[in-house]
Amino acid sequence: MLSAEDNELLCRVGAGTPMGEFLRRFWIPALKSSDLPAPDGDPVELRLLGEDLVAFRDTTGQVGVLQARCPHRQAPLFYGRNEACGLRCIYHGWKFDVAGTCVDMPSEPPESNFKDKVPPIGYPVQETSDIVWVYLGPRDKQPALPELEWARVPSEHRYLVKYNQACNYVQAIEGDLDSSHIGFLHMDFEALRHPKTPEARWRAQDLAPRWIVEPTDYGLMLAAQRNAEPDTFYWRINHYYFPWYTTIAGPLDQSRGHGHIWIPVDDIHTEVWCVTWAPNEPLTEEEKFNILSGPNPHIASLDPATGKLRAKKENHFLQDREAQRTTSFTGIRGVREQDTAVVEGMGAIVDRTKEHLGTSDLAIIGMRRQLLNGANALLQGVEPAAATRGELYHPRAWSAVLPRDRAERFLFLEDPEVQKLMATLV
Repeated sequence: MLSAEDNELLCRVGAGTPMGEFLRRFWIPALKSSDLPAPDGDPVELRLLGEDLVAFRDTTGQVGVLQARCPHRQAPLFYGRNEACGLRCIYHGWKFDVAGTCVDMPSEPPESNFKDKVPPIGYPVQETSDIVWVYLGPRDKQPALPELEWARVPSEHRYLVKYNQACNYVQAIEGDLDSSHIGFLHMDFEALRHPKTPEARWRAQDLAPRWIVEPTDYGLMLAAQRNAEPDTFYWRINHYYFPWYTTIAGPLDQSRGHGHIWIPVDDIHTEVWCVTWAPNEPLTEEEKFNILSGPNPHIASLDPATGKLRAKKENHFLQDREAQRTTSFTGIRGVREQDTAVVEGMGAIVDRTKEHLGTSDLAIIGMRRQLLNGANALLQGVEPAAATRGELYHPRAWSAVLPRDRAERFLFLEDPEVQKLMATLV
């Protein structure tokens, strides 16, 4: 349970709020590169941390992210003309380059130098890993990009898809850290009756994992231990990385990775990025197809036109009560739809003063504490270490079957096999 004051601190992301200032110390995944497909193409509206912005790709292919309104009379720049290395406001023709500098002011006399007196309205941008990243924080605190494994593999090894969720980013993240819910929310009765892998059998048979939650400079290491065979435990190690990244344990052969990015659009909306990658080989077209359209899709109802799920609170996430009785625990199709149903159903910002947390919630408690500590430390002038040290993001999520004699916390953390599994594969 959190106090109402801590809940407010945790969830409010606007400029000037303690958490908003902490989050602004990090690069923000703003758009997929494919959202701006061509030079001089259409601008794109976006909203990040409660700030309205406009993005465009100029004639040379560089990306600019600017304040949404022209500094002249606050007209919306989204309607502007993207031409000749700049975005030109349709109201009076003021033109801005990708840095947000006013480079032309045709409404003023030719001899005027007024355009040189208008402060730039752009933000620092980097484009890498098929993502346009933007930095909204103080210019003298510009951070390093996080060196997550999925960000360092070739493009053909990685698949990105995103959608918008109508709730605060913290409760969205919490759903990913809760390893115990997979045995309920995502339970498939056929898989339970006839598990296709040992991992599926172990997850179905042990619904109350034991936790090791280890605070780190990058966030949290989260180890969930389940019974496997009489002399072994099945371990799933997930990670939470400051301030909005999670990775989830993959198959025992470590051949695939899966994670999420949870970007606060504002206090009550979150842009959810789903990332699938292969460390050592390209993803197949079948794998990519199955994420959205397979028999057990990760996202079953994405509407590309809106960037939202067709399954939503208003239609009860297309829940099929007969399917709930016969084939799945929820009757809701799609992993993300199942998660979204519960986290949106908590309310736009969940009232954490009403919670009753147990041992299965240790990871969630740890994540909240890390975020609150980070925001409070910044108030005291202590900058977040993870913002400037991209290599802190190297540890990877993994699963393994290990002897039971390594279960004690210290033995587990010091085990050379554990440390080897934690190391990035690229």
